[in-house]
Amino acid sequence: MSVQAYDPLAEERTPEGPQFDVFLAGTVFLDIIFTGLPAMPAAGTEIWAEGMGSCPGGIANLAIATSRLGLRTALAAAFGDDDYGDFCWRTLEEQEAVDLSRSRRFEHWHSPVTVSMAVDRDRSMVTHGHPAPMASAEMIGSPPRSRAVIVTISPDEPLGSPGGSSNWAEPAHRNGALIFADVGWDPSGSWPASMLDQLSFCHAFMPNAIEAMAYTGADTPRDALYAIADKVPLAVVTDGANGAMAIDSTTGEEAFVPAPRVTALDPTGAGDVFGAGLVLGTLCRWPLADRLAFAQVCAGLAVQQFGGSLAAPGWGDIADWWHEVRAAADHSGAYGSSLARRYAFLDRLVPTVPVGAVRRAAATIARYADVGMPPGATGTQPHQTPHEASDGPGDEGPATSRVPAQKE
Repeated sequence: MSVQAYDPLAEERTPEGPQFDVFLAGTVFLDIIFTGLPAMPAAGTEIWAEGMGSCPGGIANLAIATSRLGLRTALAAAFGDDDYGDFCWRTLEEQEAVDLSRSRRFEHWHSPVTVSMAVDRDRSMVTHGHPAPMASAEMIGSPPRSRAVIVTISPDEPLGSPGGSSNWAEPAHRNGALIFADVGWDPSGSWPASMLDQLSFCHAFMPNAIEAMAYTGADTPRDALYAIADKVPLAVVTDGANGAMAIDSTTGEEAFVPAPRVTALDPTGAGDVFGAGLVLGTLCRWPLADRLAFAQVCAGLAVQQFGGSLAAPGWGDIADWWHEVRAAADHSGAYGSSLARRYAFLDRLVPTVPVGAVRRAAATIARYADVGMPPGATGTQPHQTPHEASDGPGDEGPATSRVPAQKE
């Protein structure tokens, strides 16, 4: 069975255009995820998990999320020469179609590892790792031409600072890339307002509500949004189940979109998936409300699955979800009708395929990533793809091309 990727930017591509849609740099972890734990183990005890999966984590969450949405993604990262590094490299390059030409393998460097334990919709993690043998900026050199770059601002190595790990972002911006910035939690609790000075050459900033209020000193997410909009053309504040709001000064749009109702099982990587959807919508020049709605449904589909990066949805998941919403709109009350109206723009985006043509395999963390299928294909096709990859460390079965690693 051959699976053809859906390219949402096909009409934008020219021979003279950028080589990549998204360029990223950061640390890749091997994530080992235990699910279905009845409780955290007490000291000196052992408990059994109902399920387990392995996948690349860290910056790989974002790389996989963008690639599954059809964006040509390149990643610069250090990889060890151990089995963990082999697994992460193979999964990203062969299974998820992420370009690793700017990444490097290093002898005798232990790949960073995170063990995540999910209990009652929450998670705890243990991580082991060492500093990368080479800084990202040195590894990258001159960044390749790309439509967008996604970075995380931090107080330790300010964006664009000489010798900093992210000083490649400013040359990428000068070469035409839109810089989308995010920010992490401040464990010191100081939340310095000076952090936002790093946004001077960024196109967008995408913090969550707590981060936005803390860094701006605002009392509400809405006030924080306005403060951020004074600093970047595209200001976005996410507020979990409450939805997301944004201001785009380049188009004069302001929008608030509530989040779809979902049963969240694992929030790992949800912010990365939201960011991937927003970047796609921005590159496609969709209306702001459609961009927010699309990013929200991508994140909503991801949190309904365990598994970090490999829970990121592809167009097959989005097509299935939209067909279900549209079919239920006439008999699911006011909420269902509202959802169908809000996402009506998907009719012109989702490729025309039989409903359920590409289905989640029963034992995998997420569904196939793409929806292009030969005419007449059905969900009863054998679970096969052209390229098979061998088992990764800690996996319960084989991973196949563009299909997530398996769990119990």
